[in-house]
Amino acid sequence: MLKPWPRFLLLVCLAMASAIARAQTQAEVTLLRAERSVNEVFVSANVNFELPAVVEEALLKGVPMFFLLEAELYQDRWYWYDKRIASAQRQLRLAYQPLTRRWRVNPSAGAGGDNTQGLSLNQSFDTLAEALSSVRQVSQWKVADLSETDLTAKIKLQFRFRLDLSQLPRPFQIGAIGQSEWDIQGLARTALRGEGTR
Repeated sequence: MLKPWPRFLLLVCLAMASAIARAQTQAEVTLLRAERSVNEVFVSANVNFELPAVVEEALLKGVPMFFLLEAELYQDRWYWYDKRIASAQRQLRLAYQPLTRRWRVNPSAGAGGDNTQGLSLNQSFDTLAEALSSVRQVSQWKVADLSETDLTAKIKLQFRFRLDLSQLPRPFQIGAIGQSEWDIQGLARTALRGEGTR
């Protein structure tokens, strides 16, 4: 029989492992495709995740959630680490409008609300399920212009999807620290396909 102290440590370790497992499996990139058309690179992806109850509750209280999509392109180098040749970010703001009882998704380029790519399409939805379906799907997102990159070079894409806690109001940021329910993220990699690739 284990003494009380080792038993306590064992329970703490099991709880931490369970929390880490939940945090790592909350978002899964089920489809990732990067295609090159002449010099432009487009990314399409599907991200599968369930919205935790605490996040949905915050949304219903009028707190918007910001999801961040990040894409990085690397050129394969046999003699050294792969070279990063391009990167892009897109932010999706999900909010509930209590007066109209509708959900709104606002895309913008970059994490700070920078709208340099002309993304201003706001979409409204009747249900949270419909709004989340829009957040989960990325279609033909232009992430780079590779006009100065060797057309025969092997290029890899790293795609990351996460809930951006830094955009939450300060009280929520403090409450979310260390809470696995707020840790929604997924990561996937693929090789570039299309014109000029091997």
